[in-house]
Amino acid sequence: MTDPAVFLNNYMLGPDLLTILVSLVIVILMRVSYIKKEENFMIFRRLPRLLILASCADILYHVLLYRWGVSLDPITYVVYLIYYGSLVTALYTYMIYSQATMWREDETWIGMTGICRAFLVISHIVVIIMPFAGGMRFSQLESYAFAILYSLSMLILLYMILKCRHHVYGRIFSAIWRATLLATLLMYTQLIFCQTSFITATFLFPTITFLYLLHSNPYDFSLGAVGEDAFEDMIAYNLTEGRDLYLMSLYIHDLELAGGDMPREVQKKIRYYGDRFIKGSQLFRISDGHFILVLDTHKNPSYEANAHQMLESFYGEYKKFGLNYKIVFMSSIPEISAKNDYIPMLQFLHSRMDENEVLKVSEEDIEAYRRHDYILDELRDIGAKKDMKDDRVLVFCQPVLNTRTGKYDTAEALMRLKLPETGVVFPDQFIPLAEKYGLIHTLSLIILAKTCSEIRSLLDEGYNVKRLSVNFSMIDVREPDFAQDVKGIVTAAGIPNEKIAIEITESQNERDFLLVKERLHELRDSGIKFYLDDFGTGYSSFERIMELPFDIIKFDRSLTIASRADKRIETMVTYLAHMFTDMNYSVLYEGVEDDKDENRCIRMYARYLQGYKYSKPVPIERLRDFFVKE
Repeated sequence: MTDPAVFLNNYMLGPDLLTILVSLVIVILMRVSYIKKEENFMIFRRLPRLLILASCADILYHVLLYRWGVSLDPITYVVYLIYYGSLVTALYTYMIYSQATMWREDETWIGMTGICRAFLVISHIVVIIMPFAGGMRFSQLESYAFAILYSLSMLILLYMILKCRHHVYGRIFSAIWRATLLATLLMYTQLIFCQTSFITATFLFPTITFLYLLHSNPYDFSLGAVGEDAFEDMIAYNLTEGRDLYLMSLYIHDLELAGGDMPREVQKKIRYYGDRFIKGSQLFRISDGHFILVLDTHKNPSYEANAHQMLESFYGEYKKFGLNYKIVFMSSIPEISAKNDYIPMLQFLHSRMDENEVLKVSEEDIEAYRRHDYILDELRDIGAKKDMKDDRVLVFCQPVLNTRTGKYDTAEALMRLKLPETGVVFPDQFIPLAEKYGLIHTLSLIILAKTCSEIRSLLDEGYNVKRLSVNFSMIDVREPDFAQDVKGIVTAAGIPNEKIAIEITESQNERDFLLVKERLHELRDSGIKFYLDDFGTGYSSFERIMELPFDIIKFDRSLTIASRADKRIETMVTYLAHMFTDMNYSVLYEGVEDDKDENRCIRMYARYLQGYKYSKPVPIERLRDFFVKE
């Protein structure tokens, strides 16, 4: 039996007060930061609350003992149960948290969950009956009993950590077991000196370790913004809570180009908007120049008026800084929230907007994005299946007139999609998407395979086919197996290699140029022909053209159009075409629309003519209407 005076003299209030204050700070940090609301965090957030409850109960427990002495009256007993019950529950929470954080779902872990639950039940039974072992009088027996329970829980926790050490980053693993070891040492050191004041405080060590390592706050200190992951987690969490949100998106293209290098005055103003106009809002920085301010409409009933005031203030700042912008206002949409698609939706809307435009999202905008999203999903499915006969990918062709024979013997293959929900989709609607998401190469190969198959059919039927050309982008050329893919498809179709031509646009990038040079020379040896597409637009280097094995130079339709009205341009184009002809290149003019265009282009050394005068792009099967049999 321990003298209560000795016990009370050994008790120090400080550790419990410190535990309460530190735990409150942790609770505050968890409330103001955007930590992912994953399963392990939802378990972790109970820990500081349990420690606050345990510390308060410990203080009250000692106050009651000091007042009424060694006898445990019913009130003291209830406080005792709250104190030790909270500590035991905290131990159990640590074990379950560790499982949710590090363990894999298999039979071993399911068995360990049962052990943890058994530990919780047995521990609570021990806590309930321990006062009776001391005759309902104060005894250190409770402290020693809890120390044993603590040791058991630490052994279970240590086993779990060691078992999962190969699934956890080494430094994180090291920090967790060291923090656990320090907590255990503090527990037993205090008992050696007949102390119980630090029992609750020992729980702070692993709590702070887990908070810092696994749930640290990603705030940008200067802006008060958090990142894309936090934004997506916030959307998912508020969807489950059934909360309506209002989103204000600001895109500043100049900041995107500057790599996020933002003047201090601009930082100050962006930070100011969330603090000044809309309380309780949160700013997210999605990229260097893209910011989204989000608020809970229930907590901000006047959000539309506040947003209008903020916009008026922004106009004034624009006059000062002159940074071009795109601003979008929108309410949360359950369908978009469920897919967590706000970022791609806003990027899609930005792509449709002019600079310095403000958009309040309408049903038409939402429907346009649905179509865009549907096309992207179909493209991803096409890319995943890699079916060279995919019915959703169509080949259209625009016939090309041979000025020497006056007949059609070549054509350009063009890409279309035909999707169940949208019908035919034109290239400007899906090629940028396919290039952005790395899906263009599969489409290009499908077009090549279908083109080769049709050439085989035309040849078998006796048609005169000089060649068909297929467009490839620099993204295609960058593929390591580009040349092998092309040769494999042409060979599989059983057609002469010279019946296929590859159209490619010259790149300004030195690295890309060297890659194109390597790939084209590799394919050139097999007999495949090459077109330089879009000559006359952007950057064209004669030196580089000479280094690449092109057969045909395609003059862009802009040159055809410009030569109509300006004699100087006609003269310039004529000299260029003459030069290429003398160097054994063939010249093809695009955009021929009438007889005047045709006659002028022939005067300008045209070998081939292509345009609406002859035909719009038609399904590849209709080439039989233009080609002739030998």
